[in-house]
Amino acid sequence: MNYEGHVLGGILTYPIAVLIASLLKSYLNLPFELTFVSMTLGYGFYVLGSDLPDMDHPDALIHKGAKPIVSVGIGSFVFLRARDFSNFTEFWWANLTIAWLISAVVAFGAWYGFSAVMPKHRGIIHTLTFALIYGLIVFLGVRYGLSLKFGEALFISLAAFSGYTLHLISDRHIKLI
Repeated sequence: MNYEGHVLGGILTYPIAVLIASLLKSYLNLPFELTFVSMTLGYGFYVLGSDLPDMDHPDALIHKGAKPIVSVGIGSFVFLRARDFSNFTEFWWANLTIAWLISAVVAFGAWYGFSAVMPKHRGIIHTLTFALIYGLIVFLGVRYGLSLKFGEALFISLAAFSGYTLHLISDRHIKLI
């Protein structure tokens, strides 16, 4: 299946994920909090997850979109660290520029490193293990990064995991590891 098929599949099947979560909350007393915020973020992470496994394909749109985000993220992280150690001159503006120069060089390397470290297409990234890792990362990000309630974060992480799993199902390529 291609990018459009995966994403449209995610857009159209999200109500099923909400229904499943609602039933799990009602009948198994799972502590999902189905607030507007959690369902909206859940929708986003579900649809993102519906194409995310193709990140390991160099021609995939998700790969091309993730590559600059990862590069800039790594460069920005390096800047946060480098600015404290780049006191090469007495001028603050020069030190700031040097810190960004170091960060830009690292981001440039990350650009090429991103594709180099990606495993083969439909390898380890196309597994339920990575679906679980994606759900866990999303849980930690919204729970501790955005400070959402536990039940909201739990629902969003289930939505993320479910969207990722949807991709694997639509590819008819489900592996545990």
